Amino acid sequence: MSVKVVTDSTSYIAEKLIKEYDISIASLNVILNGKSYKEIDLSNREFYEQMDKNNEIPTSSQPSTDELFQIFKEKVVNGDDVVGIFLSSKMSGTYSNSHLVREMILEEYPNAKIELIDSTTNCMQMGYQVIQAAKSAKAGNNISEVVNDVLKIRENSRFLFVPDTLKYLKKGGRIGGASALFGTILQIKPILTVENGETTVFNKVRTKKKAIDTIVDKVLQDVKEKGLGKVIVHHINCENEGLELARRLEGKLGIPVTIQHIGPIIGLHVGPGSIGVAYYTES
Repeated sequence: MSVKVVTDSTSYIAEKLIKEYDISIASLNVILNGKSYKEIDLSNREFYEQMDKNNEIPTSSQPSTDELFQIFKEKVVNGDDVVGIFLSSKMSGTYSNSHLVREMILEEYPNAKIELIDSTTNCMQMGYQVIQAAKSAKAGNNISEVVNDVLKIRENSRFLFVPDTLKYLKKGGRIGGASALFGTILQIKPILTVENGETTVFNKVRTKKKAIDTIVDKVLQDVKEKGLGKVIVHHINCENEGLELARRLEGKLGIPVTIQHIGPIIGLHVGPGSIGVAYYTES
């Protein structure tokens, strides 16, 4: 018996890490041109080409109850405990639905142990929680110890990013405190973050360059005060910018920094050209 980790597709964890740590992914869905696609089956380039071509606002839906049920059941039948870590409950019904699925599992398997965690965020700010859970499980820790390790990462993590344009934020809708941006007449580049499970404004500057400078400064400040856990650069269809930012952080931090694209579910709200940094500190 061991602990198995389940998350959803908006964690955007690199495929090699998913395989290395035996992480199960439940895919959210994108509804585009009246057709539903699993997020994991869509490339960013194809998605945005279709989105702009049809001038359509895509919608999204959570993983099906059946998909989550089958993932959980497979682990439980094998005698394993389950830790599920999902997209912020203020951004999606995925976390809420996972509770329904747990009750369904417990009706059939009353001795099953399933712990569910609201990551209160998305992308690799959530992904780092998932990876830590998987590492803790691989080390042989029990389900309570795995959960505690996840909560430490959740409390010490941050995600800062800047959209290339406000167009997608305006189209997308569910942007929490960032809605305040649309009352301004100034040309601004907002630096966004996730607080209390919602997208909100961290700072506002005049250029994308200044926004990236501000993000780098904040990362360095946090690392100086609290020590560095892990850091990654996120981007949407701007790989060269992502690599440039990663090299810059490598020079400042003295460690390798990888990049990872953001998929359609989160991307439809911020759009191509968005770039940012997800990280957590030691304390």
